[in-house]
Amino acid sequence: MKKFINEFKEFALQGNVFDLAIGVIIGGAFTAIVNSMVTDIITPIISLIANTSNFETLEYVMRDAVLSPEGEVIKEAVVFRYGSFLDSVISFLIIAFIIFLMVRALNRFKRNEAVVEEAPTPSDEVVLLEKIYETLQENKDIRK
Repeated sequence: MKKFINEFKEFALQGNVFDLAIGVIIGGAFTAIVNSMVTDIITPIISLIANTSNFETLEYVMRDAVLSPEGEVIKEAVVFRYGSFLDSVISFLIIAFIIFLMVRALNRFKRNEAVVEEAPTPSDEVVLLEKIYETLQENKDIRK
């Protein structure tokens, strides 16, 4: 059991786990911002185009409700609520686009970081061979 706890502690304290936790928290906050933008800015514009006061109430009734003579519902109506679905699709597309832009920027940053890295130092054998080559070149020049 102690080995299991130590392995879990090692896993939990790795940088990747903290990065993931931070990403989840920021993602939750970001989702709230995007949902507000869709609900408060984009949806009213689409509602204006669709000529409805509330975009989320857009629906198509496939079967009307069956009512008793007293007005009680015997069978519920079958309704295709596409307004709320479109709201979710718009939110998803915005979030996916912004994540795409973030990943793209991160990949560019990583590519630039890789270019900045120094060339590896040559091994001892390579340095020795270069010295031998230089010595041979000097001896060649002396003979002429």
